[in-house]
Amino acid sequence: MSTTSPEKVRSVPHPVFTDAEAGALEFPSSTSRHYNYFTPQKRRATLYEDVTVDVQPDPARWLTQGWVYGFADGPGGYPQEWTALKSSNWHEFLDPNEEWEQTIYRNGANIVRQVQQTVANAKAAESFLSDNAAWLKVLERHVSAWAHVEHGIGMHVFTACQRDAPTNMINNAMAVAAAHKLRFAQDLILYNLEVSEQVDSFDGGAHRAAWQDDPVWQGTRENVERLTAARDWAEAYFATTLVFEPLVGELFRSHFVMQTAAPQGDYVTPTLIGAGEADVARDQKGARRLFGMLAGDPQHADENRATMQKWVDEWTPLSDKAGRDLQPIWSQVSEKVVTFDQSRDRARTRFAGLLDELGLNSPKEL
Repeated sequence: MSTTSPEKVRSVPHPVFTDAEAGALEFPSSTSRHYNYFTPQKRRATLYEDVTVDVQPDPARWLTQGWVYGFADGPGGYPQEWTALKSSNWHEFLDPNEEWEQTIYRNGANIVRQVQQTVANAKAAESFLSDNAAWLKVLERHVSAWAHVEHGIGMHVFTACQRDAPTNMINNAMAVAAAHKLRFAQDLILYNLEVSEQVDSFDGGAHRAAWQDDPVWQGTRENVERLTAARDWAEAYFATTLVFEPLVGELFRSHFVMQTAAPQGDYVTPTLIGAGEADVARDQKGARRLFGMLAGDPQHADENRATMQKWVDEWTPLSDKAGRDLQPIWSQVSEKVVTFDQSRDRARTRFAGLLDELGLNSPKEL
């Protein structure tokens, strides 16, 4: 007589649900391509808002569980304590440029195409300034040296800052700024290599020696390296976009190179520098929106302005000195267009205007 063996039960670990199971639940809008978990600024959400707002889940905003990940020796997620500034609602910030992944690739491609076409036209016309030795020296040593500034800020300031900021919208704006800086640095180096091939007397490696040893660049180099060492992400972002850029970046790029290149017979360099200037203007617009929001915060405005004023007082002397050290470059061109004092006055006026927007005072150095 046969007997039926009892069915074997396989030993399989049973699933244990944690508080992260909220991510697996279905909601009324789960299959929709448009989202309703935030209030758009206008009647309908823009594509930028759909792909950035609240993409990074914040337990303090929507979820009932804590952060789904963390660090072994620290807090989870994106702690607000990583900056001295405070906000009653960090999520209020939206990039006024509405930059995201698609736009950064599209804009970058357009800029690269514009620069390449300008360089190609210059090659076809054989107009790489072989008869202007003074400007070629400035181009090989100083304009090319600016690539080190852009790379340092893009790779070691903005890239680091964007990880520490508390919302996806702020992270995204700084990540775009980092991409702009890195592309600009690459454009400068590629341009340097192109001129090296076209002009026999052009020393393509002179910018490295200038950056490392030339006294006119050591103040700028110190400024950039100190920015990379700032641990407060908002301080580093503030000191770069609202102090260093007007007092050093715009001073050199806009008030020297853009003003001086064309009278030397150079129409290629202004195209390249102008593209970088346009990026800086967009990125600075976002920074002004962020720090303007914090300076006018309904709960922390006074404390935030005091903190930002402290940063202004600490970083301005360093950037002002860096800009002042660049003065000898203005005298190295054969065709004088603008004096250093004129350029510096414009840069300082621009800087004072940025501070005034935030309700901050110009330091005594100015």
